Amino acid sequence: MKKVLFILLAAISSVAFSQNTQGKMDDASRIRMTAYVSSDLGFSHEVQKQLTNKLNSILTKNGLAGSKNQRFIITANADVVSEDIVVTTKELYQYQLEVHFVIGDGIEGTKFAMCSQTVKGLGETKAAAYIAAIKKINNSDPKFQSFVNDAKAKIIEYYNSKCDFIINEAQMLSDKSDYDQAMYKLSSVPDVCKDCYDKCLDAVPPIYQKKIDKDGASKLAEAQAIWSAGQDVDAANRVAEILSSIDPQSSSYSAAKSLMDKVSARVKSLDDREWNFQMQQQKDKVALQKAQIKAMRDIGVAYGNHQQPTTYNIRTWW
Repeated sequence: MKKVLFILLAAISSVAFSQNTQGKMDDASRIRMTAYVSSDLGFSHEVQKQLTNKLNSILTKNGLAGSKNQRFIITANADVVSEDIVVTTKELYQYQLEVHFVIGDGIEGTKFAMCSQTVKGLGETKAAAYIAAIKKINNSDPKFQSFVNDAKAKIIEYYNSKCDFIINEAQMLSDKSDYDQAMYKLSSVPDVCKDCYDKCLDAVPPIYQKKIDKDGASKLAEAQAIWSAGQDVDAANRVAEILSSIDPQSSSYSAAKSLMDKVSARVKSLDDREWNFQMQQQKDKVALQKAQIKAMRDIGVAYGNHQQPTTYNIRTWW
């Protein structure tokens, strides 16, 4: 009996430990989505901003990663249920709004899920009353969880059905030397879509390799031209700055290192001093893999953040 009790307690302890030590889901593992409020709806800038903030809070509350220029969006519109003038010491506007929320594919214009919440706000202006009402939207309402879960299922279905197309499109971008956009497209697939995520993850390293090979060859050619033009200390410093930025995994790294050795020898012959510039060093396999994954992810995120705002096709959603 004691043995059975010990095994039971150990099992409970193991479960509790695994639950308590489970790390917080990071942005890379979440479905990424853009909070978007169309300027065509006629809201003032302040109301549009408040509504966008509320949409972002719904994403955060439900474990989604809010980011720019995603094809999947959460958006909202509002219908006026009632409008009144409340007279106290001064006239105030009171609005009852039915706020409609939609998640969908903003590029193809496909709605995935929709829900609504009715709120009331009071303010000295119409905009102030709208803002007061929007602030009362309860992002902890259970209907939002159901709303988001329905949309997640549709998004996962999208990735699973379009995976080969995503990879082919990324490879075509890579063939055009548009490596950053290719990696952005592949890294946008969340790991909740496991099969597609794994396929896309496997497709990224060859594209990253092509990027650093091209970048390394360009930097090597630039450094060689500078060194050929003038083999003095000033040229050596400029060459070193360029060569030291070449990725150690680039196909040009070996030639760059040889050039660096020649430059070092020349500097020593000019004024008999050691040169303190260093090339990036090769990493061990585990460290290399971690560094590459981070670099590829950073490139994808940076690319997405620097794109012009996406034009969304949502006119039929309301």
